[in-house]
Amino acid sequence: MLKSFVTLLGLLLFSISCTPKTTKGTVSDSPKNSGAEAPAPPPAPPVPPAPLPNSGMSAIPMDPSVRIGTLPNGLTYYIKVNAKPENRAELRLALKAGSMQEDPDQLGLAHFIEHMAFNGTEHFSKNELVSYLERVGSRFGPDLNAYTSFDETVYMLQVRTDDTEQFNNGLLILKDWAGGISFEDAEVDKERGVVISEWRSNLSPDQRMMQQYLPMMYYNSRYASRLPIGDPDIVNHATYDVIKRFYSDWYRPELMALFVVGAVDPDKIEMQIKEQFGSLASKSMGRKKESNAVPAHNNTLARVITDPEATNANIQIIYKHKYVKVTSLLDYRQRLVENLYNRMLGRRLSDIAKEGTPPYIFGYTGFGQDVGELATYSSYAVAAPKDTRRAYQTLLDENQRVLQHGFTDAELEREKANIMRQAEQSVLEEAKMESSRVVQRLVNNFLDENPIPDATQHYEMYASMMPTISTSEVSQLAKKWIIDQNRVIIITGPEKDKDMYPDSLDLIGMMKSTSMKNMEPYKDVDVSAPLLPGTFGVKPVLNYSYDNVLDVHHWEFENGVKVSAKATAFKNDEILMNAYSIGGHSLYSDAMYPSARSTSSVIGTSGVGTFNATALEKKLTGLRVNVSPFIFERYEGLNGSSSVKDVKTMMELTYSYVTAFREDPTALNSYLSKERSMFANLLSNPNNWYSDKVTRITSQNHPRRGFPSLESYDQIKMNEIMDIYKDRFKDVSDMHFFFVGNFNVDSLKQLTSRYLGALPGGGRDEMWKDVGDRFPKGKVDSVYYRGEAPKSLVQLIYHGSDHYNPDTSYLMQSMIELARIKLREELREEEGGVYGVSIGGGQSKFPIEQYSIRINFNADPPRTNDLIAAAQQVISKMKMEVDPADIVKVTETQRQSRIKDLEQNQFWMSAFINSWINGTDMNNATQLSVLESRIASLNPEVLKQAARKYFSDKELISVVMFPEKK
Repeated sequence: MLKSFVTLLGLLLFSISCTPKTTKGTVSDSPKNSGAEAPAPPPAPPVPPAPLPNSGMSAIPMDPSVRIGTLPNGLTYYIKVNAKPENRAELRLALKAGSMQEDPDQLGLAHFIEHMAFNGTEHFSKNELVSYLERVGSRFGPDLNAYTSFDETVYMLQVRTDDTEQFNNGLLILKDWAGGISFEDAEVDKERGVVISEWRSNLSPDQRMMQQYLPMMYYNSRYASRLPIGDPDIVNHATYDVIKRFYSDWYRPELMALFVVGAVDPDKIEMQIKEQFGSLASKSMGRKKESNAVPAHNNTLARVITDPEATNANIQIIYKHKYVKVTSLLDYRQRLVENLYNRMLGRRLSDIAKEGTPPYIFGYTGFGQDVGELATYSSYAVAAPKDTRRAYQTLLDENQRVLQHGFTDAELEREKANIMRQAEQSVLEEAKMESSRVVQRLVNNFLDENPIPDATQHYEMYASMMPTISTSEVSQLAKKWIIDQNRVIIITGPEKDKDMYPDSLDLIGMMKSTSMKNMEPYKDVDVSAPLLPGTFGVKPVLNYSYDNVLDVHHWEFENGVKVSAKATAFKNDEILMNAYSIGGHSLYSDAMYPSARSTSSVIGTSGVGTFNATALEKKLTGLRVNVSPFIFERYEGLNGSSSVKDVKTMMELTYSYVTAFREDPTALNSYLSKERSMFANLLSNPNNWYSDKVTRITSQNHPRRGFPSLESYDQIKMNEIMDIYKDRFKDVSDMHFFFVGNFNVDSLKQLTSRYLGALPGGGRDEMWKDVGDRFPKGKVDSVYYRGEAPKSLVQLIYHGSDHYNPDTSYLMQSMIELARIKLREELREEEGGVYGVSIGGGQSKFPIEQYSIRINFNADPPRTNDLIAAAQQVISKMKMEVDPADIVKVTETQRQSRIKDLEQNQFWMSAFINSWINGTDMNNATQLSVLESRIASLNPEVLKQAARKYFSDKELISVVMFPEKK
């Protein structure tokens, strides 16, 4: 239900959903896993097999653990046993129909029907479906969701498998979605406003410009006029019969697939599916799907589009081709060749962005599926308006360079190593892959016929194919993709800078002249030197202790560095690291603040030792490791992650960022160029202007809050950056390192004693400085008029002083979660006035003890004040009345979320950091027994008291932005 618009590889993917649509592909990232104190070593990486048979037309092997079947009525089902998360299953219902199947009087109704699935079905009337799932601990969004795209609609639900009733109800819900949506007149009419609010929330300069170039991109095809969000006039006025007609025409079992992935008995599930879904009526004589091919055009279509609220220039060069599905080993190999090409050219463009005066902020080129039967080879860049011509020329030049000279052997070997390392890690993690990732691959198989080998099969195919792929073969793709017809060139940007853009004729002329240029070959860099020269002695471990409740090991070194480590088996091949010490950029004057806030960004992109950022990236080829320094307002430190076998490199990088950081003026100039480009027109966008205005109001125009001014970048100096970084890291005796992941504790002790024990320490004991950021006193009402889109933005901020306490903090969070439910029920479900209401906040201990709660939504301008009043009425009612049934929704969601969180490395890392920052017992944030005792203390009276205390109108800031008056 939330529109996801992604421009990548010059690629347009449109879907309307509660969460962005998952990227499709055959290799998933590492999953989360269950824990253990002393994890066993991960499985050994697979041994490369013998070369594949010569027949490239052989079928691609399929994951043997996936059970696929088809019912007599045509419905397809997929079942797969998967262990993570424990006692959970992911359910999906996928439909091969979306906005492309809409009739002219139905624009937007495919998406509208997706909304109606949550507003009354055969077995769950009105909003009872969402209410029931909340009562059993599911969250609307993370656990219950759906999206509509051009060619598909997908419903998503996570259920417990240790609760038979809940699991069976999950299947019942999917069956209702497939054939039992109620479409009650009153519910339909209320939901019209919700969908219009969603349409309104997406109104932006990018959306307006996109509407103008879609007819070029999807030349003479229905895609240009079938965005899933549709026509608001049709959504508002479509008759009930017209809405139901789409459901009747296209919600047919032969166009559907059901997916069950998780801790299930496949035989039992298959029987349930046959019994429960076999009764769905087949409509084999139903409407046929029309061809949605995008017609080719011989000429080059070019256009420059501007908008007064745009912030940056966007450059797209698109070559359109026919998409070829992957059905054989030859196709699978071809995808690998294409992937290598994309990665190598993408790496070159990324390196250019690191130059001292880069032509763009971001640049990328690649080949891939766009929509339906359309594939595109696209070059894309985001640039400052003044750099538009230079950015466009750079994209042309780099493509021409590949056309003339291809890639180098060294580039190819690096990307082969990176891809194989990723494939190896997928094998190591396959047994612990999250069911949500697994099920998405199966959904993609049904919708797009993407192959679904298991991780070992995938690795073996790649290992056999890699040696057969030459630099010449990959380089030849440029000649296939860069063609003289079926091309589109699009420039979008701020209207006030329109004189800086080349016009359409210039764009075509520059493309033609570049095709006749002689380009210099690409020059690679030497990265043969060791990352960290020299050897290190082992420093003794001091003050070792073990917490058997939390299963955490603690030790120190003589330089003062402290280490806390929790070994887990949640993932086989992941180790997380974070390091914190007190200080941060609060210790520097306002005059030095521009340099201070930029220091970690500049140093973090300068490389280490003898390696600049580009060389360092190449040096780390084939490794799964990352380390980045940070300097926040009150703290500085490092964060990193690595695979099990690359943890030594993570330690070397950590040591280097403390002792061998680089002074790189090129990195500073690149940073300044890109930052100035991003912020020059940022406030032209009303949403950005509003966000900045809210920040300045709530901080009373504090000089360190809000978006930075362009003038502030003139104050950033290289010598200040170096001095600040040296000062923050010259003495790490007050730094605490945290590790979570699959490591042997004794081995980690050895590594940390060699690298962390050798860091400089001199007994530092310092404290951050309170920079004086405070909320304004009393009640504040601010109203502004800005922007041309017919929408208003609302933010209500409740704040005040409050003593920080973990138990009180829990009570406050529970109150906020309760308010989230009640605000959604009233403003969305009853009023039909908003797509979503955001509420968040909590207590903070530093720099002063206080709390804040923010409520955000957008609205139809004429209804704004009424909706604000409705929101405040919800809050007022909470002060007088709390339904015990709503408390169950809050607490069961907390309970189920905590059970899942306890199997996540990142959850434990966050618990480490929060406990360290606030000086609290980590048991408070992690132990289920502590949560249960807090849940037991919740009752209507304490929540009413909390609402009366924290939702005080005496300290309420209201900031509303209406569109500009005509």
